[in-house]
Amino acid sequence: MSKLKQTMQHYQAAGAAFWQARSEQERRLLGIGGAVLGLALAYSLLLAPALDGRVKLQQELPLLRQQAAELQALALEAGQLKGQNQVAPAAMTRDALVASLAASSLTAQSISLTGDYAKLQLNGVQFANLMAWLAAQRADSRVAVREASISAQSPAGMVDAVLTLRQGDSK
Repeated sequence: MSKLKQTMQHYQAAGAAFWQARSEQERRLLGIGGAVLGLALAYSLLLAPALDGRVKLQQELPLLRQQAAELQALALEAGQLKGQNQVAPAAMTRDALVASLAASSLTAQSISLTGDYAKLQLNGVQFANLMAWLAAQRADSRVAVREASISAQSPAGMVDAVLTLRQGDSK
């Protein structure tokens, strides 16, 4: 016989001997205790999580339905707004660039404009401020970076940058 079968037979024999050594009253109490323990285990592992999950879902379902309705309304509104004409941003001018740079605590050493293109040179500026300014320009004025040369400088976070920007579609 295999070792597993021998072990199982050994435990069965030990269990049978234990059971036979008990009086009828002890067997009845052990049977009732085992049944109660089995029911408690079945309830705690199978029934309680299902009931708790059901209650939780009943509480969350109205909120989820409301959120779904809001998302559908927003999607419908976005579809309607997509068809509307968009307002063109103000033209990119030297004064507008200088003002927006100043608002972001940046100063350009040189700015040259040619049609829809602008070339800026910034020395010793904070990289975080530069990135925030570029993100704002992209969002507010539809200005996209066409070419960038950025080099790190001695204090951490400081850079020199030469940027070529273009206003219009950011495609």
